[in-house]
Amino acid sequence: MRFKAAVLNEVGAPLEIDELQMQPLQAGDVLVRIRASGLCHTDLEVIQGSLAYPMPIVLGHEGAGVVEDVGAAVTRVRPGDHVILSWNPNCGHCFYCERDLPILCEQFRQHQPRGHLFDGTSRLLRNGEKVHHYSVTSTHAEYTVVPESGAIPVQKQIPFDRACIIGCGVMTGVGGVIRKAQVVPGSSVAVIGCGAVGLNALQGARMAGATRIIAVDIGEDKLARARDFGATHDVDASDADAVSQVFDLTAGRGADYVLESAGNVKALRTSVEMARPGGSVVWLGKVNVDSEVAFRWGSLMGERTMVRSSYGNARPVRDFPWLVEQYLAGSLKLDELITRRIRLEEINDGFAMLARGEGIRTVIMFD
Repeated sequence: MRFKAAVLNEVGAPLEIDELQMQPLQAGDVLVRIRASGLCHTDLEVIQGSLAYPMPIVLGHEGAGVVEDVGAAVTRVRPGDHVILSWNPNCGHCFYCERDLPILCEQFRQHQPRGHLFDGTSRLLRNGEKVHHYSVTSTHAEYTVVPESGAIPVQKQIPFDRACIIGCGVMTGVGGVIRKAQVVPGSSVAVIGCGAVGLNALQGARMAGATRIIAVDIGEDKLARARDFGATHDVDASDADAVSQVFDLTAGRGADYVLESAGNVKALRTSVEMARPGGSVVWLGKVNVDSEVAFRWGSLMGERTMVRSSYGNARPVRDFPWLVEQYLAGSLKLDELITRRIRLEEINDGFAMLARGEGIRTVIMFD
């Protein structure tokens, strides 16, 4: 079959809308017709070169669509199912999967950086030449192929544009609070960085029953938006005494939980300073893998715990349908996260907008 996809041929170049060919499905494959795909900063990192992948490659890892066909060994999904794609499918039986750490699945970590599916090959061709997959999803295309564990059936009532953003930004933020930090009712939570992930961390704190939810960012527009997503207090991070302001808001102790989602060295350092003794810090943002981050030794004392979370401790089979239920019940904001909808042909404009820091989420809509 032939279909359109946005292909990145080299770092720094515009994506090209090209016609690709899909190779035959293998036993564990799921063919999905993409109906909506979100533009994420991680895609932008590949375009800009701070995250290295083989090229040519089809980006996109926040997708939702309809199952068109399945391989002979697939049992959990079937044609016609509405699915949200997970950018971290897992084999379920390796060293890490058996220890309940699917984010570290050995099969995923072996093949994903090479732009392959779990069998070490690609299903994508352009004029007979291989095109690479991105994070085993490649959702910036009319069709994609994923392993069965990467296609999660969800309720058909949710629109595809809202469904797709659950697959990364929503899961990472809400999951970071509820699944990873395991915030308890009545606690205080500070969220540093109020972009897409941070806003979802804020509403995750609200859903968890935190009573003091502090948004930390720069600029009144971002802080006002944070209040809409559940912040009870806000602190301008450009203030020299931002840390002391958080202490003032938490009886002089510091926050019980700090979620960092700004993705810069200063924010990583500040996150530890804002946590109370015995508190927890979850790093959701990231910097270049070769960057060095230094901390004041005193901030690491006091029995604080610090952990990196790439996907909010996601268990997609459990969590995606749960998040959809929360949206349908009115407990989870998704409509407000989408600031622009575009066609596939407008994808370069969408990424330019993302690079400028405009809006929250841009979503590609497919017919």
